[in-house]
Amino acid sequence: MGTEPLEPGDLDLLVDLLRLPTVNPLEGAAPPSRMWQAQRAYAAAAERIGFRTAHHAAPEPSVLDRDDVPRTVRDAARDPDFLADQPSLVLRLGPELPPERTAMFNVHLDTVAGLEPVTRTADRITGRGAIDAKGPAVALLAGIRAARVANPELGRDVGVLVHAVSGEEGGAMGTYGTRPLVEAGHFGALNVFCEPTGLRYLPRSTASMTARIRVDGHGAIDDEPAAGHNATVLLGFLAQHLARTLDPRDRPGRCCIAGLRTGDRHNRVYGSGGLLLNLSYATAPEGAAAERALKDAVRDGIREFTGTFASTREFARTAAQAAAITRVDWLKRGLPCLHEQGDAGELFAAAGIRRWPDELPAFTCDAIWMHGIPDTRTAVLGPGSLEANHAHAEGEYADVAELRDFARAVAAVLTEFTRRHHGGAGKEIT
Repeated sequence: MGTEPLEPGDLDLLVDLLRLPTVNPLEGAAPPSRMWQAQRAYAAAAERIGFRTAHHAAPEPSVLDRDDVPRTVRDAARDPDFLADQPSLVLRLGPELPPERTAMFNVHLDTVAGLEPVTRTADRITGRGAIDAKGPAVALLAGIRAARVANPELGRDVGVLVHAVSGEEGGAMGTYGTRPLVEAGHFGALNVFCEPTGLRYLPRSTASMTARIRVDGHGAIDDEPAAGHNATVLLGFLAQHLARTLDPRDRPGRCCIAGLRTGDRHNRVYGSGGLLLNLSYATAPEGAAAERALKDAVRDGIREFTGTFASTREFARTAAQAAAITRVDWLKRGLPCLHEQGDAGELFAAAGIRRWPDELPAFTCDAIWMHGIPDTRTAVLGPGSLEANHAHAEGEYADVAELRDFARAVAAVLTEFTRRHHGGAGKEIT
């Protein structure tokens, strides 16, 4: 009979973390992030298990000097306080060991905007980050603690790294949080990214790119609408055309026709505006094909718009000059995808963890930064569901039972990893 992996003190820690706002600043106006304080609280809890802090610092500005860093991140970093308030934490259990004898777990402590009331009952905890991903972060430590009780070799002959990062939400894509840690060598032979998967291991991760369709024309007053370029009509037409044309019927990725913005007044013709699209992809060739398809669709949409509105009274000028005033800007592109690596599936199966169904699409998370690193096995694993647990939405929650089950899963994975890399059988975790 094993020990209960999730203790009352773990839930106390989760409530404390939920009460500390850690909204990613890319999400817009929010209470000031208290990420430093949240990470220190997390590190203090980890120290009671035997962890020590290997790294706790804000990223250097130079990490953003790359073409694959989203423009929104580079723009935000013009304010030196942006990166200064976005530290990442690396915790180490045991001595510094080579990657082949190290397991790494990555979890993000930043959240989306929209703070939720923090409540706690015997069965459920609510609050922003309860399932994505402060709840998994707390259950992770509980699982490691249980695994260490069952496997004395863990923390001595087999090491564990834990990343508690900023920069996962808000479209940051791990470019200043996880990516610099991985590039600094903070990874193992086994790498687990803690995101809601319903306790099914997902050995792949998509990436996404963001395009902005820009119209830069001249506006007009409502008494003379034909004198200006009507960005609202042009972008609205293109939004419908792109939705119809880019619907990914024949590829795994998704197409999100997102924000459209021209203006707010009822008595103006707005000559400028933008339309945002997000395109996900599972492989680099798929991403390149989606990029080409978008360019073609915009060109064809402008041609169709011109033909449709050329003979109208109010929109003839817009139709005639649509091609000249419309362009495509890329706010984010060139990010890698994660493909299944090594024998991760065999290890997780031996630990009793089910596989994410191959027919279901993957999703995007910081696991993409393990792409191409040799001799590593990487998977995404966590409790709950992004949809069912209302992650990024009103009423986000985590059930205590699903956090407990995740702690057990972590303990089982670490026990199996330790058995393979030390030779001991370990004790059963229940």
